[in-house]
Amino acid sequence: MINLNFPEPSKVFNKQIYDNLQDYSKFIEVWYGGASSGKSHGVVQKVVLKSLLNWRYPRKVLWLRKVDRTLKDSIFADVLDCLSRWQLLALCKVNNSDRTITLPNKAVFLFKGMDDPEKIKSIKGLSDVVMEEASEFTLDDFTQLTLRLREPKHKKRQLFVMFNPVSKVNWTYKQWFDPQAEIDTTRVAVYHSTYKDNRFLDEENIRTIENLKKTNPAYYKIYTLGEFATLDKLVFPVFQKQRLHATDLVDIPSYFGLDFGFVNDPSAFIHVKVDQKNKRLYVLEEYTKKGLLNNEIARVIKQMGYSKEVITADAAEQKSIAELKRDGIDRIRPAKKGPDSVIQGISFLQQYELVVDDRCVKLIEELENYTYQKDKATNEYINKPVDSYDHCIDAIRYAVEEINGQATPKIKVYDISI
Repeated sequence: MINLNFPEPSKVFNKQIYDNLQDYSKFIEVWYGGASSGKSHGVVQKVVLKSLLNWRYPRKVLWLRKVDRTLKDSIFADVLDCLSRWQLLALCKVNNSDRTITLPNKAVFLFKGMDDPEKIKSIKGLSDVVMEEASEFTLDDFTQLTLRLREPKHKKRQLFVMFNPVSKVNWTYKQWFDPQAEIDTTRVAVYHSTYKDNRFLDEENIRTIENLKKTNPAYYKIYTLGEFATLDKLVFPVFQKQRLHATDLVDIPSYFGLDFGFVNDPSAFIHVKVDQKNKRLYVLEEYTKKGLLNNEIARVIKQMGYSKEVITADAAEQKSIAELKRDGIDRIRPAKKGPDSVIQGISFLQQYELVVDDRCVKLIEELENYTYQKDKATNEYINKPVDSYDHCIDAIRYAVEEINGQATPKIKVYDISI
C-alpha cells in the first residue's frame, strides 16, 4: 500500500482542486478558464490520486488529445511530472513508445489521440477519460467517449473535460454554457478558474497574462479572464470539417505555407490543395507549435516529407528563410508582401469553399475566432481583421500566393491517411 501524505497541501494543490479532490459524485467534470489557471495540472493530480486509491479493481484511464503528436509535450509530460513530484515515478512502469504508464497498484494510464476514433472504440474496460484541450474535439468525439465508460466493475466512472473557452461557435459553449443548454446538474459539475486561482504562478507570468489587456483584447478575454469570446463578424463564417485523404484528391495540386512565430505566437506550417475549377480549397495538414527554432522547423518539415517542395514563407523573416535553406529546405521562398496584402489575400481565399481536415485543430480554432474590426467611432465593421487567431490563416495566404498571382502549379500526390 502506498502512503501519500501531504503535510502542507497548500504547497501541493491549488485551493479549487483541493476542495474537490475526492469528490467523484459527478459523471462529467468540466474544468474551463484562462491560461495558467492550473486547471490541467489540478485534474492530473486528482485523477492520479483517484487511480492510486483502488487496489482491488485497478483503474484504467484514457488520457486524450485530439491530435496524437501533441500528446508527448502536453498531458503525457504533465502526468510524468506529477508522478515524479510525488516520488512515485520510480515505482511505475513507463513505456514511452506506446505511451502507457502502469502504477504500483496495477492501474493503467493510456495516452491516445482522437486522430482515428475507431481505434478508441476498441479500448475496453475504461474507468475514466480525460480530454485535454477539449475544444479541439467534436461533439461526436465527446459523445463516443461517454459511451466508452461502461465497465460495471469500476465505480465512480468519470469523464474530465479541460479547455480554454474559445468561440461561442465551439461545441463546448453550446453543450454547457448556451442559455438554451439543458444541463443535468446531478451528472455534470462545471468549474471556472483564472490565473488568480493559481497560487504557484510567479510575478513574471502574471505580468504577461495581465498585459494582454493592453496588447490583445481578444486574447485578454479568453486567456486572462477565462471567458468565451463574443460571437462577432467572422471573416470566414462558413467552412466544412471532415476527414480528408490526399489519395481522394489525386488530381488537385498541393501548396505549402509557413508563418514564423516563437515566444508568444506559434510557427504554423500548412499543406493545402486547391480545386480551381470548383473553387474549393482543402486544408489537409497543419503543424503548429511555439518556441520552435529554425532547425527544429526544418526537422519537422523533413519528417512530414515535404523538404523538397516549394514552401512560401513570411517575407519578414528573411534570416529564418536563409537558415531553413541551410538546413535542407532548399525550395523555401519569401512571400511577396505588397500594400494591403492581408486584405487582398483574405478576399482571394473568400472566393473558395473551405474544407478543413478535422485534425487541423488550430486552424479550426482560428476560423471560429477570426473576426473583423469595429470602428470605435461608428461601431461599424471595417474591412480589416483583428490581429489575432491568424497564424494558420496567414500560412494559407502565403501558400496560395502562387495561384493568387495566376501561376500554373505542378501536381503532386501525398497520402496522409492514418
